[in-house]
Amino acid sequence: MFREMRRNKQLLSSEETAAVLERGTSGVLALAGDQGYPYAVPISYVYDGEKIFFHCAKSGHKLDAIRREEKASFCVIDQDRIIPEEFTTYFRSVIAFGRMRILEEEAEKRSAIEKLALKYVPDSTQEARGQEIQREWKPLCVLEMTIDHITGKEAIELARERKT
Repeated sequence: MFREMRRNKQLLSSEETAAVLERGTSGVLALAGDQGYPYAVPISYVYDGEKIFFHCAKSGHKLDAIRREEKASFCVIDQDRIIPEEFTTYFRSVIAFGRMRILEEEAEKRSAIEKLALKYVPDSTQEARGQEIQREWKPLCVLEMTIDHITGKEAIELARERKT
């Protein structure tokens, strides 16, 4: 169903792929947009080892697209170092393909938004996070991506460095 990566020597292990998702602070969520145009939007996220969660407003292009088509992809770039003398970049990235869902149940939504808050403000207290979540709760929408397929890839030069 999903294509195998052509340059499999550059394939990241599942552990390295997860590490990229855990380190990243933003990525690009790609959806089926209006009139058949792709809609790709930069967005913050949290990966819990199984699923990816996002937050957004309760209306807009993202939600319209998700309601129309649940399938999506999400890309995180971990590294993109330009090497001018080699006319290349030393990159590392991950792309996940999956199905999006708008979380409606209060407990699911609360659990996901707490994971997001902890990722982005790890030194805050539980009380401070709870107050901020409560303040933003009413206009808040939380999205969940169930991952169907995921791959990580890095520049061949980085793959060679890793082996030595």
